[in-house]
Amino acid sequence: MPAVVADTGPLRYLVMIEAIYLLPQLFGRVLVPDIVCGELNQSSTPLVVREWLSSSPPWLERRSAAPSASAFPQQLGAGECAAIGLAHSLGSALLLIDDRAGITEARARGVEATGTLGVLVRAAQRNLVDLPTAFTRLKATNFHYRPELLDALLAQQGVKR
Repeated sequence: MPAVVADTGPLRYLVMIEAIYLLPQLFGRVLVPDIVCGELNQSSTPLVVREWLSSSPPWLERRSAAPSASAFPQQLGAGECAAIGLAHSLGSALLLIDDRAGITEARARGVEATGTLGVLVRAAQRNLVDLPTAFTRLKATNFHYRPELLDALLAQQGVKR
């Protein structure tokens, strides 16, 4: 199994919808740049996320990500840059990232990328989560999504609304 690197978004939202347990079930361990942990621990981050991070689950492996020699687009934040850089440095790694520009940049660098929705779909395919319930919980957060995308993913999985 290739290494898995996570950016802030997927960790934050999976904790918020009580589905963070999916990551070790799907991927074993997950690598997280230190800067991402810093973003997850900001006072503006929901308390439930900060409390989860403070428990430091054994499958979450913090890594110091050295600054990449190649420049990143300005619209990417430090966490996205560190996560993309770490995933790229590992070779065959899967990057968990929600930022569209980050996904585009990762793929341009040859890094496979998926986001929170991709994690939930993978988990549903293995019967680890009820996709409509997970999507309902996700809609109750400040997660940005296109409603037609959620409908299409549910239809792909053969879920009737």
